[in-house]
Amino acid sequence: MSASASRRAAPEAVSGWIALDKPRGVSSAKAVYQTRRLLRAAKAGHAGTLDPLADGILLIALGEATKAAGFLTASDKIYRFTIRWGAATDTDDQEGRVIRLSASRPSPSDIDAALPRFIGVILQRPPAFSAIHCQGRRAYLLARQGRPPRLAPREARIFSLRRLSSPSSERTELEMRCGSGVYVRSVARDLGEALESAAHVEALRRIALGPFGEKDAIPLEELAQEARENLPAARARLLPLEKALSDMPALAVSAEEARALRQGQRRSLRCRPAAAAASRRPAASSLEGATCLALHDGKPVGFVEIADGEISPKRIFHL
Repeated sequence: MSASASRRAAPEAVSGWIALDKPRGVSSAKAVYQTRRLLRAAKAGHAGTLDPLADGILLIALGEATKAAGFLTASDKIYRFTIRWGAATDTDDQEGRVIRLSASRPSPSDIDAALPRFIGVILQRPPAFSAIHCQGRRAYLLARQGRPPRLAPREARIFSLRRLSSPSSERTELEMRCGSGVYVRSVARDLGEALESAAHVEALRRIALGPFGEKDAIPLEELAQEARENLPAARARLLPLEKALSDMPALAVSAEEARALRQGQRRSLRCRPAAAAASRRPAASSLEGATCLALHDGKPVGFVEIADGEISPKRIFHL
């Protein structure tokens, strides 16, 4: 098939995840579009935006995996980032306009002493240049018009934050594991203020999202070359849908139950053997009231809800 014919080929029902190692300078939306086009997939989305400034893991959902992308957005994430001391910017990263300078440069020991204040459930003020809705518009649109909103602080959960290195008095490299909704740029800004200096993010890399780590990731350029040379091999890079849902409560269902759920029918739990229901979360004592992943022979059937002794289909996969 010629290159032009290949480009005209109709999209196909391709399903699974691509843990893309997104390069700097590429937006998440563009990375999703390029991946979908390269793999000739009919449908694509992503689980958690990564700023154009940042590189690292952007989890791209193809086909039926798009139905599960929302569950991954709330997953834990790990970032490595470099803080530049001495200047604060309006975007809290190096792409912004400098709005404040400071001659103070915190020592490594001062930084180490301040980091515990940022661990746990904290209140964090999002950057003015963010996608949060404010006054009926995205905050970054107002900021670009010279009307940066001062957004209200929000709860953020940071599990760990540690200094990796201090290459110079101007720069510090940190690593953070956090929940959803945490802004690395806000951490840099607030750490600068806490240490009576000024700071912004100079470099940012996401090294993990949920169960996906750097070992799972493929650089966009490598995926593009492989897709051009051998599309089946490139599609073989797809990770199975269930890999992203390993932390979700699971319910084993029979073949008959799987058929019924796929047809939109409810099924009673009362007549099932007790061993048929199993949660992958050891702390879960009951599935009542929970949204679960229904599995048949280890393969995902769909998301179901357990209520009043019944299994009700919520979102079914067509694999």
